[in-house]
Amino acid sequence: MSGAGMSAPLPFDPIAAAQRNWEDQGWTAEAAPMAAITAVMRAQQILLQRCEAVVKPFGLTFARYELLALLGFSRTGSLPMVKVSALLQVHPTSVTNAVDRLERAGYVQRSPHPTDGRTTLVSLTGRGREVAERTTAELNSAVFSAPGFPPEDITALIRILSRFREQAGDFAGGTPG
Repeated sequence: MSGAGMSAPLPFDPIAAAQRNWEDQGWTAEAAPMAAITAVMRAQQILLQRCEAVVKPFGLTFARYELLALLGFSRTGSLPMVKVSALLQVHPTSVTNAVDRLERAGYVQRSPHPTDGRTTLVSLTGRGREVAERTTAELNSAVFSAPGFPPEDITALIRILSRFREQAGDFAGGTPG
C-alpha cells in the first residue's frame, strides 16, 4: 500500500494542485503556507499509519505505546497521571482512557501516591516493560531506522519543527537535562 487507505499512488500531487488552485483564486501569499501546512498534516497521517501498523500486533495503539515508553524511561517506571498528561501533551481524559486499556491488558497499574493523597501514580508492570521493549525494537527496525527522509532532512525537520513548536508555545525552550 502506498498511501493511507489507498491501493495505488495518485498520478499527481493533490497538494501541489491545491496550491495552484489557491494561486488561481488570487490567494498567492497564502498558497505556499497552505501547501506546507497541508503537506505536514498528510506526512503525519502517513507516518502515524506506519507506526500504527507496527504496534497493532502488540495489541497497542501508538498513543498507548508512547505511554508505556514514557514510563519505561522514567527512573522508577512510574509517574503521576497528571505528569504523564503533561509530558505526552494530551488531555487528562485521554491518559485515563489509555491507562484503563493498558491496565486491563496487564501492562500498567494504578496506585495512590505515597505522599500526596490527591495524586494517582501509573506504573509499568513487568509485562508492560516487556511489551514496550519488544514494540520499541520493532518500531526502531521497521520505522525509525528507515523513516523515508535522508539524514540531512531529518536534522532540518527537527530544527524547523522544534522552532515552530517553541514559537507556538509548545515548550519554553532548552533541552531536557
